[in-house]
Amino acid sequence: MSGARGWLRLIPVALLVTAVLAGVVTWVRADGIEGDLAGRSRSALAAAGIRGGDVSFSGRQATLSGFPADQAGRALGIVQGVEGVESAAVSGGAAPNPPSVTTTPPSTTSPPSSSSAPPSTTSSAPPTDRAGVQDELDAQLADTPIEFKPNTAQLTPAGTQAARAVAKLLKDAPDDLRYRITGHVGAGPGGRASAVRLSQSRARAVVRLLTAGGVPANRLLVRGTGTAAPGEGGDRRVEITVEER
Repeated sequence: MSGARGWLRLIPVALLVTAVLAGVVTWVRADGIEGDLAGRSRSALAAAGIRGGDVSFSGRQATLSGFPADQAGRALGIVQGVEGVESAAVSGGAAPNPPSVTTTPPSTTSPPSSSSAPPSTTSSAPPTDRAGVQDELDAQLADTPIEFKPNTAQLTPAGTQAARAVAKLLKDAPDDLRYRITGHVGAGPGGRASAVRLSQSRARAVVRLLTAGGVPANRLLVRGTGTAAPGEGGDRRVEITVEER
């Protein structure tokens, strides 16, 4: 009986020791979990560039403290996203202040005014006298002469465009002016007679383009020569002379 009583006295001691050991194991395990969560949370915050605060754990519940108000909300979200964290709160229970946003009102300052006057959109008036029309015509033909393909009365593409531009100028000129169209052809194998015929054909080709452009036919005179006009390409172009009726 005495032996049985001894065993009975040992049972409470064994239970106490078992409970103590279980508590120690639980404490060690919990401390290890908390340390792991705290370490991973701090690493996540550092990776996001958030510093100046700390995070501690009670089990799997995180508490953030010491973070600036403009970073607390972001830090809270990062810690809550760490695997294993059940919940997170800012120390004191106060909600983090949202980041302040400064809105700049639209400027009401008027743009600086330019002291210079805007460019005029009024085009210069076309010439109204014979000399003025002739000067304008000469400048236009010097820039883009009316030229033909060699040994033909066929205008080059550039010559056709030049004749059409001349038609617009003459169409807008005063009605009391007329225009002598002179074709030039240098002497060739066919002799002077052939050169004169070709020069006249060239002048008529220009007249057809001018009348098609709106210039009255009764204001156009045709003349052909068997000589080349002065200047480059003189044997493959025409001249136009302004005359009064």
